[in-house]
Order: sequence, then structure tokens, then C-alpha cells
Amino acid sequence: MFYYRVTVSTGTSEYSGTNNYIYLVLIGEHGRSERTLLDRPGLDFCRGAVDDYEVECEQDLGPLQFVLLEKQRYWVEDNWFCRHVSVTCPGGHISEFPCHRWFVGDVSICIPEGSVKKVGSEATVFDEYREKELSERQKIYRWMTWQPQIPKCIAADSENGLPQDVRFDNEKRSDFQNSLHYALIELSLKKLMTKLSTSWKDLDDFRSIFWGVKSPVAEYVMNHWREDWFFGYQFLNGPNPTLIRRCTRIPDKLAVTEDMISPFLDAGTSLNEQLEKGNIFIVDYSVLDAIPTNVIQGKQQYLCAPICLLYQNMEGNMLPIAIQLKQSPGEDNPVFLPSDPELDWLLVKTWVRSADFQIYQISSHLLHTHLVAEVLCVATLRNLPSLHPIFKLLMPHMRFTLEINTRARGQLIAPHGIFDQAVSTGGDGLLQVAQREYARMTYDSLCLPDDVRSRGMEEVKDYFFMQDGLRLWGIIKRLVEGIVGCFYHSDKAVTSDRELQAWIQEIYDEGFFGAPNLGVPSSFQSKDELTKFLTMGIYTCSAQHAALNQGQFDWCAWVPNMPCSMRQPPPTCKGKVTMDYIMESLPDTRQSCIQMAITWHLGRTQPDMIPLGHDEDLYFTEKEVKDLIQKFHSELELAEQEIDKRNHSLELKYEYLKPSNVENSITI
Repeated sequence: MFYYRVTVSTGTSEYSGTNNYIYLVLIGEHGRSERTLLDRPGLDFCRGAVDDYEVECEQDLGPLQFVLLEKQRYWVEDNWFCRHVSVTCPGGHISEFPCHRWFVGDVSICIPEGSVKKVGSEATVFDEYREKELSERQKIYRWMTWQPQIPKCIAADSENGLPQDVRFDNEKRSDFQNSLHYALIELSLKKLMTKLSTSWKDLDDFRSIFWGVKSPVAEYVMNHWREDWFFGYQFLNGPNPTLIRRCTRIPDKLAVTEDMISPFLDAGTSLNEQLEKGNIFIVDYSVLDAIPTNVIQGKQQYLCAPICLLYQNMEGNMLPIAIQLKQSPGEDNPVFLPSDPELDWLLVKTWVRSADFQIYQISSHLLHTHLVAEVLCVATLRNLPSLHPIFKLLMPHMRFTLEINTRARGQLIAPHGIFDQAVSTGGDGLLQVAQREYARMTYDSLCLPDDVRSRGMEEVKDYFFMQDGLRLWGIIKRLVEGIVGCFYHSDKAVTSDRELQAWIQEIYDEGFFGAPNLGVPSSFQSKDELTKFLTMGIYTCSAQHAALNQGQFDWCAWVPNMPCSMRQPPPTCKGKVTMDYIMESLPDTRQSCIQMAITWHLGRTQPDMIPLGHDEDLYFTEKEVKDLIQKFHSELELAEQEIDKRNHSLELKYEYLKPSNVENSITI
């Protein structure tokens, strides 16, 4: 007799275990074992369990190829999550079978031996398996056009229509549902979250919705939001640090002159000199021009498309020096300056921050991270079998993304959803902003080194988002480069991988359909092209999302700093702004409470968060890859130490891109 020791690992999340019957068949090159019941009454397949069994065979099965696992109902249906199976063969060799699947109902799932196997010119026993696997997945995971002229998404009417394998864990589901309720109940208990929409009496009244879950950054914002240096700082290291760009010439539509600007520059210099030196910067919200605005509880909301000119002075402060609230110059569209009446200047800066809120949430956050990640996820599930190296590389970065995006479409940005209830671009405006941004989105804008270069920001002082982001981009790229090198020894190996080419072709043809300026590849012609695209994908799903998502509460909790809407038209002349007009312009009590609650709910660290790199070896079994992943961990630890050292001397620390704060996938 030949004896095989089988070790089965059950998932660690709630309800992963089962009391149903589990059967196993070992399939090797020389034969297969009998169907064996894995049974130790009361002990098997508990949550987090690692169970050992002995399987007898009359013959040596040879190199193991598959493990067939079968779940059958016992009394009541009880789903099971299998993490991993390993088999110690009679000669001592250990075969690994990564699974990471839910067994739902009476079902049999065949798990292939876990080493990477690319499709080749010669037929193998695994070819039929991978074809069947993809055929089944393509029936389950289908493309859908949720709205025209934005990326396609997973075909699901709600999260309940998603397969169990991509659903939230039970703990995640409960936390997600309860956290928003907790925030809203807290505000209701303070009698602030009411059906009535009333203006705040003065700015200090916004303190009343600051509650027990304050953050140090949010309190810093509350204390410094009116200061010019802090207004400029947010374009570098705030929640939306991807819009600012170096200005080499003043656009014709911005009606500034040398005489206007020179008083706000360092002594003895001129606007032209500072343009040549690269110290003038611009943020242009042209995409918001003529966007229709929301009506909330019968009250018209307002929006403008500002142009903001900034100057980084000799001390390194990024200071606003001119703001024009509309795109076309005219008598009713003056250029506001720091020397204008204090309340004029405060209000126009607030208008810029409100415009930034719209672009931040719709373009930078939703479009450039969530929707891009969903395209990669759907295409991966449809085109890459579990044996493929790129499937194994990407899957840890796809965790929960399909469900959080499906929930967003059903609850956050749907008609009558949260956006509609509080935000000036709710309703038709949100979709039009997304469509405009999608039409001009580029591959460069998704690749941080290219994006920083195209915006002329490489040498900007104290741009911590850029510094930390480029560091993480490099670390991720080195991991990807190493793994690509393990399985693709030449450019020809890349071009001849038909599964890989089908994957990128579907991303191009389906996922990013109708993006005229995007410029993502439709095929891979080299290892370098593949490495760059994969680095972009992993960076987007982890670091870029972390930099944009984590700051929501920090920067939006103090509502005047980043108003979700404005309730009065923008000023058309100088010298007439009063504090009463500012209070009537800012979000009312109900809108403010929704902004506070939703940014806390979506921006807080998730209780089940998996930091960048911590699940990279779930699917790989090769020692060479595991060594690369260990080096990846070491580089992330060093980056963490360097960021901590830098932050130690900063009054306002930038921590969104510390590796321990970067979640491995988009789960919120």
C-alpha cells in the first residue's frame, strides 16, 4: 500500500468552516485514489482549522496533478471555504494545491497542482482543465455597461448577484453595514441629522459634528483651513494630490497681469521670471464647466469651474496668488487676489475646495482607482486560468473589489443615493463629470512616474505623495519584473502567450471601450510592456487607492475645508461678501452630517485590512517567487522606516503611503 498524508486548511473568516461531508480524490500521472471521506466527527473543517488525513492507495499515483474535493450536505446546508491542500507523497515530496474557493451547495471542485503552467504548443493534461475553467468563469463573470462612456463593469444588479468567491466575508459585510448606521445614529442622537435643511449660524457651529472619532489631521484642518499656505499644501499632500501641475505660461482664459501678481511674489522677482524658474503652478477645474447641478429638498445647488494659480516661494510654501471662478474672463468673473477683502478671499478659496471635492470623488477616486481596478479584475477572472502566473500575481489585489463597486453603484452613486442627497454634482452632474474625465483619461495618468513627469512636478519640494508614491512604485515594479522574468525568458514568450494576449485585448476592447485618449496597450510586445502594465495595475489597486481613500475623513470632516456642495451662486464682484452669505453658501446641517458620516465610513481603516504584500504568496508555490516576495517584504519594511524617519520632524505627518497603511486591494 502507498500512503499519502493530506493536509486541508479551512478559511479563517466567520462561517468558513462546515459540518458537511467532505470527500477527496487524488489524481496523479499514474492513476487516482479511491473517493475518500475525510471524517473525524466534531473535529473536521472548523474555522481556521488545519486538518491532517491519511489516504491509502494500492499503487503509486506518480506526480500528483489534481485534487478533487467534493462537499455533500449533512442535515443542513453549510458552505465551506477551502484555503489550501497539501499532500505529502510516499517518497516525501510535497505537492501544493492552493484553492481559496467557496464550496456552495453539493459541489465538486477540481484543484490543479499549484505550480505555474503556461499554455504551450504541446498538449498537456492541464489544457482541458484551463479551458473548462475559463469557459465556466466566462459564464459567471460577464461585462455590463452600467452607464455609457465610462468603463464597463461586472454584470450584477446588486451585491447579491455576485458569486460567493468575490463576496465580502461575513465580518466585512456586518462591519460595512453597521459602521454607517453608527455614524448616522451618533449624529441623530445629537439632534443634528434631521430632515430639516437649515444653515449653520457661524463657522464655529461646524464643531458640533466633530465627535469621538476625531483624527489628528482632521483637527489640524479645522485649525488651519483658512491659512493660504495650508490651502496650497492640500494640492500636494491632501486628499487629491494629482491635479496640480507646473505652469509654463499663463493661459489666455485666466485674466491675470504682471501688476496683479507681483505683490505676492518674493521681493525683486517677476511673474515671468518665476514661470521660467518653474515656481508657478496651476489647478484648472475646466471639466466642471457647465455641469448641471443638483436640487436637494427643493433647494438649487451650485458649482463652478475655477482656475487657481499658485506660487511656491523661497520658503517652500505653496501659496494661492490668483483665483478665477469661471473659465471665461469677463466683468462678472473677476480674478480674486490675496489682497482682496478677507471674506472675499475666504469664500473663493472655499469654492475651489468644493470644486476639488467633486473631482476628487468622481475622477481621482472613483474613476481612476475603483473603475480601473474593476476592469482589471473582470478581465482577469474571464481570461486567465488559476494556473497562469499573472492570475496568481494579481488575485491578492482583487479581493472584495467587485462587491464594493457593486455596492457603490447601488447605494452611493445610484439615483436617490448618498451623492444625490448631499452633493452638488448629484444626479446627472456626476455621470457627466465621469464621462468627461473618462474621455480625457490617459495611460500616463495611471502610471505615477509618467503622470508626475507630465505635470512637471518631479522636483517640487515637500511633495510627499510623489516621494512616497514613487518609492512604492519602484518596489512594486521590482517584484513584478522579477516574477515576469521567472516565467517569461524572452519577449517572444510574452507575445506567444495567447491567454495573456486575450486578457489585455479584452481590457482594451471591452473594459476600456470608448476611451479615445486612454492609450493602454491592446497587446504586449515585450516583457517591459507587460511589467509596466502590471505595475500600474497593482499600484492602482493598492497605493494609489490608499493615497486617495484614506484621507477622506481627515480632510472632509471639517466641512468648510471641502464642502460637498454650495447653496448660493459664486460671487461676481468684489467687496460684497458677508459672513452670512458664506454660511448660506456652505452645506446645510443635513448635508454636513451626511458628508461627515460617509467620509468617516468610507475613509477609515478597515478592521479586516490586509496590508500591501501580506498575501502575495497565497497562490505561488515556486521557491524562486517566494524569495522575490520575501525581498519585496524587506523593501516595504525599509520604506516604512524611511517614511517614519521623515515624518518624525513634520508637524503634519504624511502617512497614507506607509506600507502598513496601504491596503492590498480596493475593499472600501
